[in-house]
Amino acid sequence: MAQRPIWRGHLRLALVSCPIALYSANHDRGALHFHLINPKTGNRIRMVTQDAETDQELSRQDLVKGYEFKKDTYLILDDEDFDSARVDSSSAIRIDKFVDSGAVDPIYFDASYYVAPDGDSGADVYAVLRDAIAATGKMALARVVIARRERPIAVMPMGKGLVAHTLHEERDLNDPADLFADIPATRPDPEMIKLAKQLIERQTGTYDPSDAEDRYEARLRAVIDAKLKGEGVSPADEEEPDRGNVIDLMAALKRSLGQPDKGASPAKGKRAPAKSAAKKAPPPKKPRTAGRGSARKHA
Repeated sequence: MAQRPIWRGHLRLALVSCPIALYSANHDRGALHFHLINPKTGNRIRMVTQDAETDQELSRQDLVKGYEFKKDTYLILDDEDFDSARVDSSSAIRIDKFVDSGAVDPIYFDASYYVAPDGDSGADVYAVLRDAIAATGKMALARVVIARRERPIAVMPMGKGLVAHTLHEERDLNDPADLFADIPATRPDPEMIKLAKQLIERQTGTYDPSDAEDRYEARLRAVIDAKLKGEGVSPADEEEPDRGNVIDLMAALKRSLGQPDKGASPAKGKRAPAKSAAKKAPPPKKPRTAGRGSARKHA
């Protein structure tokens, strides 16, 4: 089944425009979803919508939206109120300006959309805009209205096409100033930086999509498959990091690079921590037999 666009219109730069369509760049990959179960019966529970004060059960279709402007006091808004605040939906994405491709920190990127030609009539204009943006090393900043909401977007080349990233507002992001405040302002030893750069260069490779695999979900799927077969999976041993360990950073960098450690010793005044004894692997756990209701749900 062909993917359906979420928006159709024109990409416009001054008097130049071409018909385009936006497509979601990601999809639900069939991630694991869980239901809340009553363990005594093996049945799913039902969430009930009810009045917080009277406990009266209500239908969602009869509810309205309210803004809490003071404690437990709400201003009711109807569809007309939301319509009056709606930004006029335009059929064109007008490029406001261009900035260097690295000018927007990735932390501002939100959802991603493929920007594809909509039909053959504007394919040549599309290709010109794509190649021109790529040649300048810029990204285009524009706005688009999706589902009543106007979103700022950054449009940039991606292979043979273009991709648009919606952008967070400044107020959407938490301020990291307090988190970074206690980081020392002194410059590290240049020799240590040189060794660290060598280590980085030695471990530099090519990005592969498998680098972003969710290993927890893969492990969890293995647990589910094993339980369905009546087997068990032992949890992986995790070594708790020693946060009080003081190391000789220069020596650690040299050892990482395979260089001889000449007279390296732990920081002055600190004793090198003794090597912890190897942990014995725990005996395999016996699989717990699922109850009648639970087995019925998993089957």
